Amino acid sequence: MKKIVALLAVAAIALTAFAGCGSDAGDQGGNSTDSTPKTIKMSGSTSMEELAKGFSEAYGEKAGTTITVEVGGSSVGFKNVAEGVSDIGNVSRELKDDEKAKGLTETVVAIDGIAVIANAQNKVEDLTADQLKKIFTGEITNWKEVGGEDAAIVVMGREAGSGTRGAFEELLGIEDACKYAEELNETGAVKTKVSSTAGAIGYVSMSALDDTVKGLKIDGVEPTEENAKSGSYSLKRPFVMVSSPDASQATKDFLAWAVSDEGQEIVTHLKLISIK
Repeated sequence: MKKIVALLAVAAIALTAFAGCGSDAGDQGGNSTDSTPKTIKMSGSTSMEELAKGFSEAYGEKAGTTITVEVGGSSVGFKNVAEGVSDIGNVSRELKDDEKAKGLTETVVAIDGIAVIANAQNKVEDLTADQLKKIFTGEITNWKEVGGEDAAIVVMGREAGSGTRGAFEELLGIEDACKYAEELNETGAVKTKVSSTAGAIGYVSMSALDDTVKGLKIDGVEPTEENAKSGSYSLKRPFVMVSSPDASQATKDFLAWAVSDEGQEIVTHLKLISIK
């Protein structure tokens, strides 16, 4: 009888230990006890598309989170969050007063310079801020007026609602005063049009600069990351990720990671300016 009691006691201890191990294994998985798939939907600025995708690839794999990125302009991204369509709205400018009044959460994840670009064959290297204002408002219409050849200036810009356009016009104090030959809906489209159109001028995210176009100096300062970071280059704007105050934990965790040292490594890798 004593042997049976002893055997039962040993069995009970073994079962208890086994149950404890199973519990520990679940705990060690962290959030693995929650089997609900983690998803984040982002939408908004085309200028922020490369950064958003860089973030989503690096973080999605690390955290087991599915992140989708759609573009359509900063105003679209903001509206989508306000209406509950997206978890994060990518806005490549300062929020407007009426947007701030909506009470959404702003997370600045990077700083970006705005480069003024001309056709690669253009002889002009440098413009003053005043000349730039006059070109985009239609007061200066020929390159010879700013030291270039006798050729018409063809002004290319972004569509209404674009964060790049909003930031560019606001920084120069020419909101709603620009006279565009064409309004294009993507950064890449502006660059393509300027590169293929003689006499063209436009603006793009500094990170989009390449040798297909000429990046113009403004007041003698080249459009480089170093100059934007030092403050000597004045055309720069924040990259903001907007979210709801009631955002999911997955969204909050992602945004915290984006501003961490690890997230900011993606920012500098893409030749943007880190907030650190």
